[in-house]
Amino acid sequence: MSCIEVGWFDKLAAGPRSLASLAQDADLEVAAARRLARAAASLELLELRADAGVALGSLGAALVGDPGITAMARHHEMLYADMAKPLALLRGERDHTALGEFWGYATSDAPDQLAAARVAAYSRLMAASQPMIAEQVLAAYDFSKHRHLLDVGGGTGAFVGAVRARYPDLEYTVFDLPGVVAGIDATSDAAPNVAPGSFRSDPLPRGADLISLVRIVHDHDDDVVLGLLRRVREALPDHGTLVIAEPMAGIAGAEPIGDAYFGFYLLAMGSGRARTRDEIDGLLKQCGFGPSRWHATPIPMICSVISTCPI
Repeated sequence: MSCIEVGWFDKLAAGPRSLASLAQDADLEVAAARRLARAAASLELLELRADAGVALGSLGAALVGDPGITAMARHHEMLYADMAKPLALLRGERDHTALGEFWGYATSDAPDQLAAARVAAYSRLMAASQPMIAEQVLAAYDFSKHRHLLDVGGGTGAFVGAVRARYPDLEYTVFDLPGVVAGIDATSDAAPNVAPGSFRSDPLPRGADLISLVRIVHDHDDDVVLGLLRRVREALPDHGTLVIAEPMAGIAGAEPIGDAYFGFYLLAMGSGRARTRDEIDGLLKQCGFGPSRWHATPIPMICSVISTCPI
C-alpha cells in the first residue's frame, strides 16, 4: 500500500528509476526509500538492480495491469485499523468499525433506504475488483446454455457486463439496492434490465433461468442467506440454475484466504462468514436445492464456483 501511495508502480511502469529519484518523488530520505524498496523486492513487487536502479518486479507488473488490486490495497487501510486489536473484535467489544461503516448494508436494518451517496464508495470498489472475479467465473461456467441471467446483488453491472462481452445474446437483469442500481447508466445500449430492491425483504424478479450470487453469500449471516436462497428458489423455474461464486473456506491451498483473511475481515465488517462447500450445501438443501456441482477455477483463492438446481 505504501508503494501505491507514493506512486512507485506507475512511475516504474515506464522503466527503471534510480532509488534517489524515487526517494525524492516520495518525500523520503534515501535510507527510508531503500528500506521500502527492499521490502517490496522481497515480495517480488520491485526488483533491485546492481546499478542501484529499481524496476518493477513480476508481481508489481501484474499489479499495474489490474486496477482492481490497487483499489483493494487502498481499501485495506480500513481493515488494518480495525485489526489493531483483534481480541476486541473477537470479544465483541467494538461497537464501531471502519469496515462496518464502509459496507453500510452489513449492519443496516433498512439497507434499501440507503442513499446513493452512502453506497457509492463500496459500489466503486466492487466495480473495480469485479473483473478479476468475472474472469474466474467465465473460465469455470458455461453461460451459453441459458437465455436470461439475473445477477442478485449485482452492483452497478460490472459482472453482467463482463459476461455480456462473452455472451451477447443473453438477456440480463441486475437486482440490487435502489441506491446502488442508481449508478447504472440506463442510457447505454449495453445496459442491463434494472430491478431495485432488497433481497432481505423483497421478492426477486421472475423470468430468468440462471441466477448468480457473486460475492454475496459470505457477506451475510445464516438467517439472511436462508431468506435469500428461498427467494432465489421462488424466482427460479424448475429447470433453472443457481450459480454461487465467492472465496470459500476449506479450499485446499487457499485456507489462509477463506479461514484467516475472511474470518477476520467479515468479523470486522459485522456480518457474514466464509463457508465450506458442505456448509453452503446444507443451506441450499434447506431451501429446496439439490447438491451442488463444483466448477474448477484457475485461482480458487480468489473465487470458487458451484452451481445447483431446484429439486
